[in-house]
Amino acid sequence: MAAPEDDMFSLCVDPTKVSSCVEVRFIDKIKGKGLFAKKAFKKGDTIFIERPLVSAQFLWNSLYKYKACEFCLRALETAEDNARRLSGIPDLSLPHPELCKVHPELHQACPQCQVMYCSDECRQAAADQYHRALCLGSSQEDPNHPISKLKDAWKSMHYPPETSSIMLMARMVATVKQAQDKGHWQKLFSQFCSRAANEEEEIAHKLLGEKFQGQLTLLRTLFTTALYDDHLNRWFTPEGFRSLFSLVGTNGQGIGTSSLSQWVHACDALALTSQQREQLDSFIDQLYKDVEKETGDFLNCEGSGLFLLQSACNHSCIPNAAASFPSNNFLLHLSALSDISPGEEIGISYLDCCQRDRSRHSRHKILRWMSWI
Repeated sequence: MAAPEDDMFSLCVDPTKVSSCVEVRFIDKIKGKGLFAKKAFKKGDTIFIERPLVSAQFLWNSLYKYKACEFCLRALETAEDNARRLSGIPDLSLPHPELCKVHPELHQACPQCQVMYCSDECRQAAADQYHRALCLGSSQEDPNHPISKLKDAWKSMHYPPETSSIMLMARMVATVKQAQDKGHWQKLFSQFCSRAANEEEEIAHKLLGEKFQGQLTLLRTLFTTALYDDHLNRWFTPEGFRSLFSLVGTNGQGIGTSSLSQWVHACDALALTSQQREQLDSFIDQLYKDVEKETGDFLNCEGSGLFLLQSACNHSCIPNAAASFPSNNFLLHLSALSDISPGEEIGISYLDCCQRDRSRHSRHKILRWMSWI
């Protein structure tokens, strides 16, 4: 059952404004739905800003000490701390530290399990939506807890670079478990693109590799032990779990947050003399070289999310729009890459922007632009 079109705009920052600018149309049985402009957009315009239904940090990313808010994925390290860790230079000092927008004094921990949030608002939002059903309490470090076993199994099957997370599926289940209107949330999740059985197998094979069938069976067993709910019994059957797995693999949008990149963007906006600009750019260039030498590709706090309106965008090899996360949290900004006319379909590339751009731009350029995935 498809969700009403009003629901497609419900998680946008300004739903009424967005619904007057774009519309979702059914194209055909092959492409399904698509997103179309109702007004003209200029290159660089923000088409909409949207938060996800659910999101989750990648498990390996968390294991490698990329600290992020458990709800909104905001990077929790200050730009300076982030730069020190990524560069391997413990006494590094960033100029213009006042440009860092991370505020450790506002960070909050779950009183039961101690997972961290960027603010009390995010802690409460997570508790209200899904965290009460997933909180491990004093068992947070217990490897024998069913959720810990599920996480460990996923990490053993899906090594970096990650493209999905079993915890995204877990939060879908937990959200429905906690919801008063369970049917409403089930309808929202049903809005995402689904696949035929053979396509679902291809997606599972891609995510899990040669042993995907046995691994998928193990994941389903652990998933059921940790999270089973009668209202969602179809998600726990072999066919339903494969479909859920495929839904996340097909529709999951990569999210990248970085306090360092946000600081670099703020530096770009400073009003400086030519000499000051040259000195600051030279510092950033050297910092990036140090980061690349020490850390390589692993620059961001990374995860994935399910975005209702963004999921209506079809792939284009010549996209006229792209997603980015400039607010250092899970808010997706869809921006025009070229002028878009009324009635024109809005298309994005499903390829990793880092991979697309690396042959044409310097790594420094990628850091400054930060349109991750």
